[in-house]
Amino acid sequence: MGLSAWEHWIERTFIFFPSRRLECTPQHQGLKFQECFFNNTDGLQLHGWYVPAAASAPVLMWCHGNAGNISHRVEYLARVHQVGLGVFVFDYRGYGLSQGCPSEAGVYQDAGAAFQHLCGPLGVSPSQMVLLGHSLGSAVATELATKVFVRALILQSAFTNIADMARHHYPWLPGKRLVAHKFDLARRLPALKLPKLFIHGQKDKIVPFWMGEQLYRLAPPPKEFYPIVEAGHHDIYQLGGRNYFDRLKSFVEFSL
Repeated sequence: MGLSAWEHWIERTFIFFPSRRLECTPQHQGLKFQECFFNNTDGLQLHGWYVPAAASAPVLMWCHGNAGNISHRVEYLARVHQVGLGVFVFDYRGYGLSQGCPSEAGVYQDAGAAFQHLCGPLGVSPSQMVLLGHSLGSAVATELATKVFVRALILQSAFTNIADMARHHYPWLPGKRLVAHKFDLARRLPALKLPKLFIHGQKDKIVPFWMGEQLYRLAPPPKEFYPIVEAGHHDIYQLGGRNYFDRLKSFVEFSL
């Protein structure tokens, strides 16, 4: 199998699982929101939703995981809004209404365009902004945090890098030299001095708990680690309940 064929197989079977169809909008949760279309540096049009809170409230810029699209996250938007935080969620290229096809370099560019839209047309100060990445989005948020100033970084269900994930799930695969996509949080985190919160379910069968622990050890202070005992990969905030959102809010406010 040639390298290009290998890369294509990895993308289709292991990394990106986009869905084009939007199942709902924040309105289905009774939220007032602003629909956003903005352009990337390579000319692709991207799509997102902004759910504002009070004018001075912190705003989460949410980098979602590798499957579905932003319409599968509207319940989370509502719960975040209930504790007084604003939230901006966007789709990477190839997801939802965003144009293009996903790649590692591409989704990093998309996050940069989303940041510029949030602190440009939407008028959110970077000092109000907190990057939140879930699963694959944790790598996207971490990469962006190395390039821009924001208030804090929250990494939920974060993995060390794609090579470790491949070895964990597919130990029969060839060596990591064939993994073209890196998504290497373990390499980038040690340089980040901003406040960081790591959240991980102890029963996560997709991204093992030890990866979250390792990333926490690699990260410089200030940092916090928040394990959720019974949670897996997709049910963290449901099982964490009110305590989860209170912890989220207290971290964001304390990081000022």
